[in-house]
Amino acid sequence: MPSSNPPSRRNTTPARSPRAGRSFPAETRPAGSGIVILDFGSQYTQLIARRLRELEVFAEILPYHAAPETILARRPAGIILSGGPASVHRRGSPRPHPGILECGLPVLGICYGMQLLVQLHGGRVAPTGRREYGAATATLRGSDPLLAGLPRKLPVWMSHGDGAKNLGNGFRVLARTETAPYAAIADPAKRLYGVQFHPEVAHTPDGARLLANFARRICGVRARWTMESFLEESVRRVRAQVGEGKVVCALSGGVDSSVAAALLSRAVGKRLHCIYVDTGLGRYGDVEHLRAAFKGYRLNLKVVDASPLFLRRLRGVADPERKRKIIGRTFIEVFDREAKRIRGVEYLAQGTLYPDVIESVSVHGPSAVIKSHHNVGGLPKRMKLKLVEPLRLLFKDEVRRLGRAMGMSPTLIGRHPFPGPGLAVRVLGAVTPERLERLRLADRIFQEELRSSGWYDKVWQAFAVLLPVRTVGVMGDERTHDYALALRSVNSVDGMTADWSRLPHDLLARASSRIVSEVRGINRVAYDVTSKPPATIEWE
Repeated sequence: MPSSNPPSRRNTTPARSPRAGRSFPAETRPAGSGIVILDFGSQYTQLIARRLRELEVFAEILPYHAAPETILARRPAGIILSGGPASVHRRGSPRPHPGILECGLPVLGICYGMQLLVQLHGGRVAPTGRREYGAATATLRGSDPLLAGLPRKLPVWMSHGDGAKNLGNGFRVLARTETAPYAAIADPAKRLYGVQFHPEVAHTPDGARLLANFARRICGVRARWTMESFLEESVRRVRAQVGEGKVVCALSGGVDSSVAAALLSRAVGKRLHCIYVDTGLGRYGDVEHLRAAFKGYRLNLKVVDASPLFLRRLRGVADPERKRKIIGRTFIEVFDREAKRIRGVEYLAQGTLYPDVIESVSVHGPSAVIKSHHNVGGLPKRMKLKLVEPLRLLFKDEVRRLGRAMGMSPTLIGRHPFPGPGLAVRVLGAVTPERLERLRLADRIFQEELRSSGWYDKVWQAFAVLLPVRTVGVMGDERTHDYALALRSVNSVDGMTADWSRLPHDLLARASSRIVSEVRGINRVAYDVTSKPPATIEWE
C-alpha cells in the first residue's frame, strides 16, 4: 500500500566496514559458499536473493527445471525452492528435477516450495477453501536451528490458496497459525525445511533471521559476499578474460555504464576505450559532468557529438515507438563507426545487470515485451566482439554500493535512472531543439530544488515531462498561450513497481514558480500522482 512517508531509494542495510571474505563466480567458488534459488514464478523470487545478499550470503537464481549438474556446478551449500502461483495438485504444475532432492544438500521450500516438499514426500496438499493473504502470527513449537533467535510469537506474511492437509514421512511441525496448522515444517535427518509464509518480505519482520539461520546454521555458509570482495574477484576475472586485449565500452553517463567503466579501468587501464555518443537528448550539463567524473581515470574517453544527426532523423516524429527505434539504430550506427576506428579492439563491455540475466532464464522465460532501445542494444551481433559483463551478478542497488567501494563520485553514483532514448521520450510529441532546451532547463530547476531541499536522495527517480498541450495563462498584464509541464517523482526499489513521492508542497511550489518564471514558453506546471502500476514511470 502507498506509504505516506516516502522511503529512501537507497539500500537501507547498515553500512559495514570492509571484512575479509571473497566473492566467487560459479567456476571458481569453493564448495558451500552460496545458495541456489529455484524460481517457480513467485513475484518475490528476486527478493529472496536480495535478502540473502544483504546478509552477505551469495545467492543465485536458476529456473525451477535446472538440472542437478547445473546446480551442483555452482557448488552451493543449499537450495531454496521459491513460491509460485501454481497449485502443486494440478496437472502440469512446475516440478523440480527429481534428482534435486537426492543431491544431499539442505533444502528450504517457501510457500509453493514447501507444498512441493510435502507433495513429493507422500503428504497431501489441497485448496484451503479461501485464499489467505496478509499478516498472521505463527506460534513456534519446540526448537530447531531454523528458528534460532526467533520470538515464540512470530509475525509473518501469508499469500496462498493451498495448504498441506497432512505431512509426508519424516516431517514434523515447527510452527502453526490459526488457519495454517503446518506453517513451518522440518525433516532434520534429510535437512528438508518448509515455511508456508514468506520470510523474504518486509512484512515478516524476523524473516531475514530465518534466512540467515538456514544459510549459516543449516547450510554452513561461511564465505562473506561483500562489494570489496566482489571488486577484487571481478578485476581478477576481467584480466583473465581479456588478457592483453582492448575493450570498448559505450559510456552513457548513467550509473551502470559508469561503474562498469570504473571497474574495467582498474582491470585493463589504458586498454579500455570509452565512447560517449552525444545524442543531443541528454540532461543539462551531461558531457561536462561525465568528463569531470572520469578525470584522472586510466582510460581513453572519446566524446562524439552526433546531435545534429539524431535531431535530423527525429524531425517531425511524434510516435514514441518510432522515436525509440530511430534512436537505437542511429546510436548503433555511430558507435559502430567509432569503435571500428580503434585498432585491435576485441571486447565489448556492457553494463548488464542481474535482473537482465534472470529475465532470460526465469520460470516465465523472456519477457513478452522488451524495451525497443538500449544504449548498446544490437551491438554484440553486429560487431562480432566478445562480451565483457562485469556487473552481470549485481542488482541495481549493489551497483551503487560497488561504485562507493571504488570511491567514485557520490554525485555520479547517486544519479537518478535516465531512459536510454533520453529526453526524446520526455518531450511528448515531435522533438525539436527548442522543445528540448525548454525541457532541459525546466528539469534542471526541478533537480536543483530537490537537491537544495534534501529530497533528491530520498526518491528513486524525479524528472520533468514537456506536454504537447498549450494552455492559457496570464503573465504580467499579458495573456499567454504556452506549454504545460508535468513533474514526476517516484519511490521504488528496482523500478518494477513504484509509488508517487509525497513531496512537500513548498518544494513543488518553489519548483513551479521558478520554472514558469525562468523558462520561456511554459506557463503551467502539474504534478503526476499516479503509481506503477497502473502507469509506467516514464510517460512514453
